[in-house]
Amino acid sequence: MSKTMVQAIRLSRSYGEVRALVDVTISVDRGEWLGVMGPSGSGKTTLLNILGGLDRPTLGSLSVDGNEIAGASPADLARYRRETVGLVFQQFHLVQYLTALENVAIVGSLNGLKNGAARSRAAALLADLGMSERLTFLPEKLSGGEKQRVAIARALMNDPAVILADEPTANLDSKIGHEIMRLLQHIAQEQGRSVVIVSHDQRIKDIADRVLWLEDGQFKEMVAMAVDPVCGMSVERERAAATMEWEGTTYYFCSRGCRSEYAEQVSAAYKGEGSYAS
Repeated sequence: MSKTMVQAIRLSRSYGEVRALVDVTISVDRGEWLGVMGPSGSGKTTLLNILGGLDRPTLGSLSVDGNEIAGASPADLARYRRETVGLVFQQFHLVQYLTALENVAIVGSLNGLKNGAARSRAAALLADLGMSERLTFLPEKLSGGEKQRVAIARALMNDPAVILADEPTANLDSKIGHEIMRLLQHIAQEQGRSVVIVSHDQRIKDIADRVLWLEDGQFKEMVAMAVDPVCGMSVERERAAATMEWEGTTYYFCSRGCRSEYAEQVSAAYKGEGSYAS
């Protein structure tokens, strides 16, 4: 059995005159936790959609577990999405009128499991993710972290070899986002699944086995990033909208508004002592 689970060679994707991906080559091993970072509009979601069989490359090849995906028929692509990959989305995409258990079980039912078997597996997956007390809850009654756990259980329902996650912590607070990151790490390490996550979250660099930087549709050297201390957004240091020096430390901001707010906080805390510069 090959160590490599995903092998993409010189993938390109164009939408009219827009080149979303340009000659991207990537490989992911079995059980590897790979992070892909980059600014908005860099091609991260396009790459994930191609890896997930939701889109096709304009050029290039893609094989997953030894099977060619880029040129597969619509029927084979549908089978690939059902059986080989599990998808986790930023917006959760749960069915609002189904309970947590039903949101997960329906995936198994659509893939041929009898209702009882599907519900039993869904309940077991949710219990493993700490959701055994929320099986009968509708999505509107769940917190953001709980919704994402349901979404992860749904992605695992058909026992996929590959998990693909698009900004899975973007709508979560810091503590819950960190828990979700660790959960996905556990899935890769303990269950031997290949996990690919695209994210702006800086914590991915502390958890993932590897992190690649995608910019303008191509993999490039990782840029220096910082976290805006006001809004928590990841900011490229060289492209920060504003900076502030305080007590020997440089702070980077996504906007001058965040910088002004932080300056006011510092001024209030230190009663105007010290200085800062934009």
